[in-house]
Amino acid sequence: MRVEPLSVVTSSGITTFSTEIADTEDLRERGLMFRHILPDDQAMLFDFQQPRPASMWMKNTYMSLDMLFVRQDGSIAALAENTVPKSLDTIGVNEPVRGVVELPAGTVKRLNIKRNDKVISHIFANDLN
Repeated sequence: MRVEPLSVVTSSGITTFSTEIADTEDLRERGLMFRHILPDDQAMLFDFQQPRPASMWMKNTYMSLDMLFVRQDGSIAALAENTVPKSLDTIGVNEPVRGVVELPAGTVKRLNIKRNDKVISHIFANDLN
């Protein structure tokens, strides 16, 4: 899986994560399944290629995660915190989003990430460079 930097911009500053990019159907289906640890400086970005309503689940995911549902312009449409490991419940938004960022559980609270904060990545055409 390709790894790229991704930054989250909040009122407290900018935090950058080493981010695995899930940009094919197979990679999106597998996601972080079967893993037990996601270090604090790492993330996964599910790139849907085009904005669409998105639903995620925690099937075969053994750790709790925080999720950021991100619009085409990089703004955060919705947040899900401390997801339940191995749950089959869907977590999602009806608003079209370009991608979902999965972070270690507690990251949203630790960084004070809010709705409408920004995610910086080339897929949102808003690189810091």
